[in-house]
Amino acid sequence: MEDKEKIESQISKLEEKYKDSGQDLGSYLDGLLHQRYLTYWDYIHLDTLLSLQVPRTHFPDEEIFIMYHQITELYFKLILHEQKQLVDDKSGNLEFFIEKVRRVNSYYKVLISSFSVMIKGMEREQFLQYRMALLPASGFQSAQFRMIELYATPLENLVHVTDRAQFSSKDSIEELYEYIYWKKGATDLSTGEKTLTLKQFEYRYTPRLIRIAKQVENATIYHKYLSLPKEQREDSALVSALKTLDMNANINWQLMHMGSAHRYLRKDTGDIEATGGTNWKEYLPPSFQKIVFFPELYTEQELNNWGKQWVDHMLNPDKSRVE
Repeated sequence: MEDKEKIESQISKLEEKYKDSGQDLGSYLDGLLHQRYLTYWDYIHLDTLLSLQVPRTHFPDEEIFIMYHQITELYFKLILHEQKQLVDDKSGNLEFFIEKVRRVNSYYKVLISSFSVMIKGMEREQFLQYRMALLPASGFQSAQFRMIELYATPLENLVHVTDRAQFSSKDSIEELYEYIYWKKGATDLSTGEKTLTLKQFEYRYTPRLIRIAKQVENATIYHKYLSLPKEQREDSALVSALKTLDMNANINWQLMHMGSAHRYLRKDTGDIEATGGTNWKEYLPPSFQKIVFFPELYTEQELNNWGKQWVDHMLNPDKSRVE
């Protein structure tokens, strides 16, 4: 009897729902009657997903390279999913804030640990051959990673460290964007000429990135933090979560890239150029960029030494062990 009453109650609610939108419940019930059961493979579009790996060469490891980057982009989408909720939130709820940042950190943790697939999971000889078929494409062209940065912190914090002192929040989004740090990573520093990799990226994504920067102006995650009451800003769990996010996004992630670059692009007589022509030795080290999402959380000394000990450890591991 209880089941019958429950079903009648649900039907009544459905009638009300469809009536409010001018729809006929009976027609929808007919559709439900003829509808097939949902399967796992249909729900996640498994066949489509598994068809998206299209190597450009015959080297087996290229498929690993493609899938790793596709998985990375899906995790970037998860990070953005949490960031957007946090940016849009108007409740000021501290627990919500902490939980969203915690989720972002959990995704970064997976990404950072997964880099062993890139560093140890491919043959260097294969990589150095199939990479030539990928020119001028580069992971540098990941627009989602740029979006993650824009949602996290205001543009003035993303200006290249050599130009940062000239700018503030009073400058226009367009002007700040012109001096964003990653552009120098794909620019010939001696001539100022942009690589084709950067030109392609700017043509496709600049309007969208500018639009996002304007949408989150004064509403980034950093702004959200600064707008909290003092006692909430000093909450140890929140401060720890935000510092971990800074460490994950702006130190650990770059260092994993450096580890991969050293594995595949270093040689005895100089370095091999990256596929997009990016000057990776200047672009990747976090101590060179000093990108910090939440500068209010650190002392001046911590900011000055940002990423230095981690880079020293990577470039001079033997020295680090002795010390």
